[in-house]
Amino acid sequence: MPDAEDVRRIALSLPDTTEKVAWSMPTFRVAGKMFATLPEDETSIAVRCPREEREELVLAEPDKFWVAGHEAQFAWVRARLAALEDEEELRDILADSWRQAAPPRLLDDHPELGLPAGG
Repeated sequence: MPDAEDVRRIALSLPDTTEKVAWSMPTFRVAGKMFATLPEDETSIAVRCPREEREELVLAEPDKFWVAGHEAQFAWVRARLAALEDEEELRDILADSWRQAAPPRLLDDHPELGLPAGG
């Protein structure tokens, strides 16, 4: 089961990522733009997720994904770390969120972080 230290290690391994405390929690940013946070006493992550995909995720796996009330108007989703299958799933989730926040130059410079296989 992935934990907060796995989130930190994987997020910071992504290009041009920094960690900054905001709202009393760790946040991770690519080129200054936030792509992940560690809320709920670091038992979950909040990541970018297009709204149309978010609804499908939450309906398909409600024990794993949910939308926090104050984030409903934004394109973010929460994931319970204890519900993730393994570190690979965590890496896929973080990389997907990173891609949504990263500037085009970073996407061009890091094709290995392209679209996930099989989605």
